[in-house]
Amino acid sequence: MKANGNHTIDLHDVKKVYRGKIHALRGIEMQVHRGEIFGLLGPNGAGKSTLVKIMMTVVRPTTVKGTMLGRPIGHKPTLEQVGYLPEHHRMPQYLTGRQVLHFYGALAKVRRAQRNRRCDELLDTVGMSEWANKKISSYSKGMLQRVGLAQALMNDPELVVLDEPTDGVDPVGRRDIRDVLVKLKDQGKTVFLNSHLLSELEMVCDRVAILVQGRVSQFGTIDDLTRESRRYEVVIDGLLPDGVLGSFENARSESLPNGTTQVVLPGTEASDVQPLLDTLRQQKLTIVSVRPMRESLEDLFMRAVMDPTTGKALGVGAASNGTSAKGASA
Repeated sequence: MKANGNHTIDLHDVKKVYRGKIHALRGIEMQVHRGEIFGLLGPNGAGKSTLVKIMMTVVRPTTVKGTMLGRPIGHKPTLEQVGYLPEHHRMPQYLTGRQVLHFYGALAKVRRAQRNRRCDELLDTVGMSEWANKKISSYSKGMLQRVGLAQALMNDPELVVLDEPTDGVDPVGRRDIRDVLVKLKDQGKTVFLNSHLLSELEMVCDRVAILVQGRVSQFGTIDDLTRESRRYEVVIDGLLPDGVLGSFENARSESLPNGTTQVVLPGTEASDVQPLLDTLRQQKLTIVSVRPMRESLEDLFMRAVMDPTTGKALGVGAASNGTSAKGASA
């Protein structure tokens, strides 16, 4: 298969069937562009971690086609250009933070002189300089995640794969990690994120994919995926006179408990709402607020993973067999 120069990751027909006909992945198709932050979402059991582990050659796929950094998935030398932070990672408890970075840097074939320089730089970047010479055994979970991110960057990778990087990190730490990810993107690197923290992903991701039952349910930019939900909400003081919305067939109004009225008008551009505002002003109505609105990433996620018939989340619960739709791996 010929590699696409615009794609850091280009996946086709990725399947994984575990023993007992447990279908974790059911033909994943996914492309990650160079220099973007890409978010992978999905409920427990959707197959997210299985997909990450296949890319990192930790799990052997049933079938896979595609490339990572221009080479076929499973090409071991390519991993020298990848930084990886696994979920539930473990580090030698008897090492200090600095020693951990040297250890993983050596495994990644980073020369000693470069390791010395990178250690100081990265410990400062993730806010762990003061703890550099303290043993890992004394670290909190959030501190372990910070050092875990630092070790993933030791080899100055082109692609950074992070599986739940902000798990157990406090709000300040999450902000710091977001800043690091944005800097990586500014340097032209590609970041692949698997996370349950939707608000975090929404702030940094260029595009996202939502996995449900081992398949890609939604894929694209958040703006594209939420385009149909984009609207303007206009709040006026008092009640809306009858007939005012007669020429706006897609608009709807609702009286609010505080004595105001909200008018909702579908649209994506500021020009879409101007005729409505002109009409309200002509009626001598006081406009309290005008807000552009759209679905949040959480709204989009819930719409993708909920079964409209049962009201329950798809892909959660017992592992599936070949005929059922529920996934087996996170």
